[in-house]
Amino acid sequence: MQADPNHVFPYLPILFLAVGSAFMCFICFLISFISGWYKLSERFRAQSEPYGQTRSVGPFFYTVYMRFWGHYSSIIRMTAADDALYLSVFFPFRIGHPPLCIPWKEIQLGRTKFMWRRYVVLTLGNQERIPMRISERMARNLGILERIPAESTSH
Repeated sequence: MQADPNHVFPYLPILFLAVGSAFMCFICFLISFISGWYKLSERFRAQSEPYGQTRSVGPFFYTVYMRFWGHYSSIIRMTAADDALYLSVFFPFRIGHPPLCIPWKEIQLGRTKFMWRRYVVLTLGNQERIPMRISERMARNLGILERIPAESTSH
Protein backbone atom coordinates (compact mmCIF):
# COMPACT_ATOMS: atom_id res chain seq x y z
CA MET A 1 0.00 0.00 0.00
CA GLN A 2 1.47 3.36 -1.02
CA ALA A 3 1.04 6.66 0.84
CA ASP A 4 -1.18 9.14 -0.92
CA PRO A 5 0.87 12.32 -1.59
CA ASN A 6 -2.26 14.47 -1.25
CA HIS A 7 -2.76 13.10 2.26
CA VAL A 8 0.72 14.22 3.46
CA PHE A 9 0.65 17.69 1.89
CA PRO A 10 -1.71 19.38 4.43
CA TYR A 11 0.75 18.53 7.22
CA LEU A 12 3.81 20.11 5.56
CA PRO A 13 3.13 23.68 6.79
CA ILE A 14 2.68 22.40 10.35
CA LEU A 15 5.86 20.33 10.11
CA PHE A 16 7.75 23.29 8.63
CA LEU A 17 6.52 25.57 11.45
CA ALA A 18 7.46 23.03 14.14
CA VAL A 19 10.96 22.43 12.74
CA GLY A 20 11.52 26.17 12.23
CA SER A 21 10.39 26.95 15.79
CA ALA A 22 12.63 24.25 17.26
CA PHE A 23 15.58 25.56 15.27
CA MET A 24 14.89 29.14 16.42
CA CYS A 25 14.77 28.00 20.07
CA PHE A 26 18.05 26.11 19.66
CA ILE A 27 19.77 29.16 18.12
CA CYS A 28 18.50 31.47 20.90
CA PHE A 29 19.82 29.09 23.60
CA LEU A 30 23.14 28.71 21.78
CA ILE A 31 23.61 32.48 21.52
CA SER A 32 22.74 32.84 25.21
CA PHE A 33 25.51 30.39 26.19
CA ILE A 34 28.13 31.82 23.85
CA SER A 35 27.47 35.49 24.69
CA GLY A 36 27.47 34.94 28.46
CA TRP A 37 23.81 35.91 29.01
CA TYR A 38 23.03 32.47 30.44
CA LYS A 39 25.95 32.73 32.90
CA LEU A 40 24.74 36.16 34.04
CA SER A 41 21.18 34.86 34.47
CA GLU A 42 22.34 32.38 37.12
CA ARG A 43 22.97 35.28 39.55
CA PHE A 44 21.27 38.33 38.10
CA ARG A 45 17.82 37.23 36.93
CA ALA A 46 15.50 40.22 37.34
CA GLN A 47 13.07 39.79 40.23
CA SER A 48 11.56 43.28 40.17
CA GLU A 49 11.00 46.37 38.07
CA PRO A 50 13.60 49.16 37.85
CA TYR A 51 13.79 51.33 40.98
CA GLY A 52 14.00 55.12 41.14
CA GLN A 53 14.79 57.41 38.24
CA THR A 54 15.26 55.45 35.01
CA ARG A 55 16.58 56.03 31.50
CA SER A 56 15.93 53.46 28.78
CA VAL A 57 17.17 52.77 25.27
CA GLY A 58 16.27 50.16 22.71
CA PRO A 59 15.40 47.68 21.64
CA PHE A 60 15.40 49.21 18.17
CA PHE A 61 18.26 51.06 16.45
CA TYR A 62 20.97 50.00 18.92
CA THR A 63 23.58 47.27 18.70
CA VAL A 64 25.12 45.53 21.70
CA TYR A 65 28.18 43.27 21.52
CA MET A 66 28.83 40.72 24.24
CA ARG A 67 31.43 38.03 24.82
CA PHE A 68 33.11 36.74 21.64
CA TRP A 69 31.56 39.72 19.82
CA GLY A 70 28.13 38.15 20.20
CA HIS A 71 26.01 40.56 18.21
CA TYR A 72 22.59 41.69 19.45
CA SER A 73 21.17 44.19 16.96
CA SER A 74 17.88 45.93 17.73
CA ILE A 75 16.66 43.33 20.23
CA ILE A 76 17.98 44.46 23.66
CA ARG A 77 16.30 47.04 25.87
CA MET A 78 18.60 48.56 28.49
CA THR A 79 17.32 50.54 31.45
CA ALA A 80 19.70 52.38 33.77
CA ALA A 81 17.99 52.82 37.13
CA ASP A 82 19.20 54.09 40.50
CA ASP A 83 19.78 50.55 41.78
CA ALA A 84 20.99 48.59 38.73
CA LEU A 85 21.26 48.12 35.00
CA TYR A 86 18.27 46.20 33.65
CA LEU A 87 18.58 44.21 30.42
CA SER A 88 15.86 42.43 28.47
CA VAL A 89 15.60 40.88 25.03
CA PHE A 90 12.74 41.58 22.61
CA PHE A 91 10.01 38.98 23.29
CA PRO A 92 10.32 36.69 20.23
CA PHE A 93 14.02 36.12 21.02
CA ARG A 94 13.71 35.84 24.81
CA ILE A 95 14.12 32.04 24.91
CA GLY A 96 17.36 31.48 26.85
CA HIS A 97 17.53 35.20 27.66
CA PRO A 98 15.60 35.96 30.87
CA PRO A 99 15.53 39.65 31.91
CA LEU A 100 18.58 40.65 33.97
CA CYS A 101 19.10 43.10 36.83
CA ILE A 102 22.80 43.80 37.44
CA PRO A 103 23.64 46.05 40.42
CA TRP A 104 26.02 48.91 39.64
CA LYS A 105 28.56 47.51 42.13
CA GLU A 106 28.82 44.42 39.85
CA ILE A 107 29.70 46.50 36.75
CA GLN A 108 33.11 47.87 35.79
CA LEU A 109 33.19 50.57 33.15
CA GLY A 110 35.80 51.40 30.54
CA ARG A 111 36.28 52.48 26.93
CA THR A 112 37.76 50.89 23.86
CA LYS A 113 38.15 51.52 20.15
CA PHE A 114 37.50 49.12 17.31
CA MET A 115 38.32 50.37 13.84
CA TRP A 116 37.08 53.97 13.81
CA ARG A 117 34.31 53.52 16.40
CA ARG A 118 34.58 54.09 20.13
CA TYR A 119 32.70 51.92 22.58
CA VAL A 120 31.90 51.92 26.25
CA VAL A 121 32.72 48.52 27.75
CA LEU A 122 30.62 47.29 30.64
CA THR A 123 32.20 44.28 32.37
CA LEU A 124 29.19 42.56 33.93
CA GLY A 125 29.49 40.55 37.13
CA ASN A 126 32.54 40.64 39.39
CA GLN A 127 32.77 36.83 39.17
CA GLU A 128 31.48 36.27 35.61
CA ARG A 129 33.35 39.18 33.94
CA ILE A 130 31.20 39.17 30.79
CA PRO A 131 32.07 42.11 28.50
CA MET A 132 29.29 44.15 26.92
CA ARG A 133 30.24 46.78 24.36
CA ILE A 134 27.80 49.58 23.59
CA SER A 135 28.15 52.75 21.55
CA GLU A 136 29.08 55.99 23.28
CA ARG A 137 25.74 57.41 22.10
CA MET A 138 23.86 54.59 23.82
CA ALA A 139 25.89 55.09 27.01
CA ARG A 140 25.24 58.84 26.90
CA ASN A 141 21.49 58.28 26.45
CA LEU A 142 21.51 55.94 29.46
CA GLY A 143 23.55 58.34 31.59
CA ILE A 144 26.33 55.77 32.03
CA LEU A 145 29.18 58.09 30.99
CA GLU A 146 28.80 60.05 34.23
CA ARG A 147 29.55 56.82 36.11
CA ILE A 148 32.97 56.19 34.48
CA PRO A 149 35.88 57.23 36.72
CA ALA A 150 38.52 59.27 34.87
CA GLU A 151 41.27 56.68 35.41
CA SER A 152 39.36 53.86 33.70
CA THR A 153 38.48 55.68 30.46
CA SER A 154 41.67 55.02 28.50
CA HIS A 155 42.07 51.58 26.91
